[in-house]
Amino acid sequence: MPLTDLLAAVRTQVLPAADRDSVLQAAARLLACREANAELIYQNLCQREQLGSTAIGHGIAIPHGRAPLLERPRGALLRLETPVDFGGDEPVDLVFAMAVPAHYTHQHLMLLSELAELFSEPSVRQALRQVLELSPPASAA
Repeated sequence: MPLTDLLAAVRTQVLPAADRDSVLQAAARLLACREANAELIYQNLCQREQLGSTAIGHGIAIPHGRAPLLERPRGALLRLETPVDFGGDEPVDLVFAMAVPAHYTHQHLMLLSELAELFSEPSVRQALRQVLELSPPASAA
């Protein structure tokens, strides 16, 4: 799945998160679907964070995990009202969480690479922060 397809289906939310754990819980709820419930996704996001921080700098983190029954990748973009410690060099206020099918090995890495490249652009980060600041909170599904 190309990054543009994933981004077209992304759910967004402005979040008053207190810490990394609450961010991962909120992301898991946004990523949840019939094939992968919020608890499974949350556990997978936490397992990946235990391997090392998914913070990539500039206030961005890309937590990600696999779910065996997912048919296609799912994404969620969260802007945190107050930056939180994600274990990187600086607090994080933009989070792009992703859940991918277990068989997405190469595709998973390609999506991560494309996201990191996208978020390396200062204008993209600034635009996301401004747009998400003006967006109403996502409704619970």
